Amino acid sequence: MFDPFIAPSGTLLGLLQRGRGDGTLHALAAPRPEALAALNHCVLSDPRHDWQVENRSLYYARLYLDLDGGTEEIERHLWDPEDHLDTDDSRTGLALAVLGHLASYGRDDALVLLRRYAATGANWAWALDELALRDDDAGLCSLAEPVIGRFPATPQGDAELAAAVRDAFEPRPWRLWADDPRPAIGARIRAAGEQGSFDRWQRQMRPGGPRPGWSVQAVFDWAQQGLERGSVLHLPAARCLTAVAGAEDRPRIVEAARGGPDGARCAALHYLAEARDPAVLDLIEEAAVSPSRTVADAAVAAFERMCGPEAVERARRWAHRPDALGASASGVLACRGAAQDAPLVLAALRETVRGDGPDAPRLWTLVDGTGRLGIACAAPVLRHVYRETSSSQLRGRAARALAATDPSFATGFAVECLWDCEETTREVAALHAETGDVRVAERLRRLAADPAEEAEVQTAVRSRIGPDTSAG
Repeated sequence: MFDPFIAPSGTLLGLLQRGRGDGTLHALAAPRPEALAALNHCVLSDPRHDWQVENRSLYYARLYLDLDGGTEEIERHLWDPEDHLDTDDSRTGLALAVLGHLASYGRDDALVLLRRYAATGANWAWALDELALRDDDAGLCSLAEPVIGRFPATPQGDAELAAAVRDAFEPRPWRLWADDPRPAIGARIRAAGEQGSFDRWQRQMRPGGPRPGWSVQAVFDWAQQGLERGSVLHLPAARCLTAVAGAEDRPRIVEAARGGPDGARCAALHYLAEARDPAVLDLIEEAAVSPSRTVADAAVAAFERMCGPEAVERARRWAHRPDALGASASGVLACRGAAQDAPLVLAALRETVRGDGPDAPRLWTLVDGTGRLGIACAAPVLRHVYRETSSSQLRGRAARALAATDPSFATGFAVECLWDCEETTREVAALHAETGDVRVAERLRRLAADPAEEAEVQTAVRSRIGPDTSAG
């Protein structure tokens, strides 16, 4: 999947793509056709960089309800001929998830579309999972024949059916179908379930990986062989070393960390970092400038896993370095540093935003650290990250940091955060938004009454409003 194009943050489309609360507020104030066009664009062209960690579906479904929007554009998208050419989940997953939320709000048109797509669409498994949470037994049973008909009654078809049953995210439909009296339905599903259980048992019984009695050298060889096959085994190999290595093996492990083959060297660095060996920080510093990218990355990763005071002290020395180890050191200070480290963390935050922009991966740790250390003068940078990042997860972290550093947060960004796409951000807003704002009081009441809202958000809401749902 290509990275999506994200419109500027000051536009309606850009706000909706980011999942910002202001997106909903601006859409409700905009001409309805313009708002629906922007909303459909987002749902049909997933704007998320990582759909596995960023939420949008409930956010967009709520806006469809507020705008009284139809599902015609979603229907055209699902039944486009491209559906059977581009079968990647990212093409239709967001649209199906939005339909699922609309169905849970009682939209029958969404329920009908999900049923039709589960019967005929390429991404049928996703649609079936949505229905498993919302449809009744009769509706699910009506899909047994078209879904199982996708798998021909051949050895290959039976194997594919067994894999589908075994890997189903929501098992409810398959359990219902297993009780179907028709041999072509119930008997096949039961047989597929048994085959899936047998496959899992075989995988568990199949030997692989380290064995009791292995030596340190055998672990190094295993790590190296894995690297040559394209499998990164540094961490499991380090755990194996913990089990097999004794005090007499330390010289061999230190030597491997200093100049062994890449797989062995990476495993040794992680092992020594976990053991907080007195030599490991010097070995990490040496490995971080290795011409091998694998070794250099492993050195930085090993350092980031260290949590003792010696790692923090060394991070203070390394934070000024212009390389990956310096960036890692700033992150360590952000996570585990003390008040004295605030200037270094703030400098790293500013430099990262200036050099790499508001979506830089390094910002996640630095933003968290800024809030943890309560660096008040970082608020302008945090507000910039909040506005401009395309990651709703990073924006939520910026909101939490602003809650700890910016006195204006309660009357500013906290208000719009009540409409944010991320439940954790809505939770922060529910705890901090100034209830003197009439919009806040009304939104808190609505969140409290919404059955689709997350329990953590509703708990935060209840801490702000009384039992009669009046603003507190």
